[in-house]
Parts: sequence; structure tokens; C-alpha cells
Amino acid sequence: MFRLTRYLQALARPELATRRPQVAAPTGPVVIWNLIRRCNLTCKHCYATSADKDFPGELSTAEVFNVMDDLKGYGVPVLILSGGEPLMRPDIFAISQRAKDMGFYVGLSSNGTLISEDNIQQIAAIGYDYVGVSLDGMREIHDRFRRREGAFDESLRGIRLCRDAGIKVGLRFTLTRDNARDLPALLELLEREDLDKFYLSHLNYAGRGNKNRGDDAHHQMTRAAMDLLFDTCWNQIVRGKPKEYVTGNNDADGAYLLQWVERNLPDQHARLLAMLQRWGGNSSGINIANIDNLGHVHPDTMWWDYDLGSVRERPFSTIWEDTSDPLMAGLKLKDRPVEGRCADCRHRPICGGNSRTRAWQLTGNPWAEDPGCYLSDDEIGVTTAGERLQVRPYSRPGRPAA
Repeated sequence: MFRLTRYLQALARPELATRRPQVAAPTGPVVIWNLIRRCNLTCKHCYATSADKDFPGELSTAEVFNVMDDLKGYGVPVLILSGGEPLMRPDIFAISQRAKDMGFYVGLSSNGTLISEDNIQQIAAIGYDYVGVSLDGMREIHDRFRRREGAFDESLRGIRLCRDAGIKVGLRFTLTRDNARDLPALLELLEREDLDKFYLSHLNYAGRGNKNRGDDAHHQMTRAAMDLLFDTCWNQIVRGKPKEYVTGNNDADGAYLLQWVERNLPDQHARLLAMLQRWGGNSSGINIANIDNLGHVHPDTMWWDYDLGSVRERPFSTIWEDTSDPLMAGLKLKDRPVEGRCADCRHRPICGGNSRTRAWQLTGNPWAEDPGCYLSDDEIGVTTAGERLQVRPYSRPGRPAA
């Protein structure tokens, strides 16, 4: 996860960075927990392949509580409760309240349609640290992505209810070629509705071709979106009214921000480079973890087809420390064994080799070059001869029914 606002605020007001108290790093990862696979929507790009039906074998309340005890003892600082649609789980408020009582930072990731006047007081009473609601664009595009007319208005109603109840609430947006044109309107919506946070997730697609990477339509669209996000964030900081902007699933964002700063704030380039190197980029298998609805552990939410083990059979803490698994052994290395253009990239200390799941989906080799990197060979300092990986549009394989 790339915390854009934090970096740009540090450049705007360096004295704040020096005053920030040093906090010991947590021993455990942020855990994104898909507590339920059922959802009242059937979105086109759902990585959990959810549907509006019950899926057998999901963790019981007691099992969830036992796992939470292990997570707390292991030093996990953050639980992001997700689905499916987590509000469809009957015990969601009991789980959430226990998590808060245990001292976790607790986020709720929802489609927003089930947040209503009937449950907003319960949601507010939990004291969620953050509620993130997914929008795929403005009304027309969102409803088409969500495959239900009226979904946008229902989600916006839920967002407003959270805001008016004093809950920190923000928008979650997955960038694709089909909805990129709505990004400016969504950023305007964020400001107009006085919301707190905007999370842009890059689609974990397998890309196009690497021969003419600089001219690839998807990569050019991504660059334009990031330019808009950088400009918007910086302008709000300068005006003294910053919003929180975060991106995910493409760690090339750090290197691209470095180029933006070199153009716009050249005297801050060295400071940002040092900060980005401390960040280190992709943290799947290290600082980000996923538990699915059946209790299987994955390196992050995009690795549902790679099972590290079940919390029903071994504690999460044991699974997470087990480097006998070759993928986990490689992910936990400071210098991951990436190949292709990633191996020779001058930005490796910043991005950490980027998303490994795209390479895995394309080639079956998790260490192949990441086809989702939108930086050119010249920008990363790589000289290539001819065409490299041939890639196809991303399509996550169907997961067997639970």
C-alpha cells in the first residue's frame, strides 16, 4: 500500500517528519479478512467470486475469536473486515466489537448498499477506525460494474450516513480501462461530500505487451490517472485542506512519484528517494496477509489461488512464519529473486519487484517480470532487445466452489 499523502505532506512540511515520534514496528502483518463470501451484488471484477448465496464451511464465530486471539498475540496491528459483503454476516458486529475491545485498528470494507438508517447507529457504536466503500465510477458506470440499477445511489446513501455519524469514511476505486474516465468526477465527489480518504487500486491484470510498453494504452491510462492523483493531492496540501490518498497493487507508483517530484519539486528529490527506499515497496507475504472465508491463509488478497495453510489446522502465526513454502521464502527475502526487466530495474529498492501475482497468473512463475509495471525501459534503466513477455488481459481463474 502506497500512502501518497503522507509522502507529499512530508515534502511540504519537513519539520513534521522530524517531529514524528519513533514507533516500534509491529511484529505481525496487516490482516485483510474475508469473513464471508456471500454478497448482495455480483460485481464484474470481484476477486472473491462472490454471489448472493450461502457458502458452506465458513469459520464460525468461535473459530473467528480463536484466530483473533492468535493474531493479537502475534502482534497483528490491523484487521480489515471484508467479504463478500461483511454486513451480511450475522455476527459482524460481535466480531467487530471484540476486535475493537482487543485493541486492533479495525476497518470495514463494504459495498455500502446495506448501510442504512436501520443499522447506522450500530455501525457508529462499534467505533470502526475506517469504513471504506467501493465505487467503480459515477452512477452509470458503477451500476453497470455492479450489475444492479440503483447500486450507486444506495452506496452513496451509505457513505453519507457514515459521514454524518462521524465515522471516518472514504472511497475505494479499482482503476480499469472501462472506468478511468470517471476518476476526475470521483475525486470531485470526494471533496464535495467532504469524505476523508480515497484508495485507488490498480487492477491486477496481466497486461499487454512489453515491446512497446511506453505506448501501451493501459499503461498510458494508468500514468494519466496517477498524474491526476498526484496533482490533486499536492494542490489540496498547498491549500491546507488535504485528503488522504492511498494506492495499492502497483508499487511502481513510488518510482513514478519520484519522477513527478523531480519535475515539480526537484529540490525534494533526494528526500523522497530516501523515504521511498525505507518503505521498500511490495510487502505481500511480509506486512500484508489475507485470511479467506474458509480460514485459508494467502500472501495477500490477490493470491486466493495460492494456499499457505488453514487456521483450522495451524495457528496463523505458525503459517506466516513458515518459510518451507517456496513462495513465502522468496517473498520474505529483502532482495527477491525477480527476473526479466524487474531484475535489472534501478527502482528495485523502491518497489521491491512490484506485484508478484500478475507474473504468477501469466507465466506460473511468481518471479517473472511484472507485466503491470507502467514505467518504460528507459525510465527504469533497462535496455531490452526485441519483444519480451507476451501478455493477455487479466482474468483470474475461477475458484472452486467453497
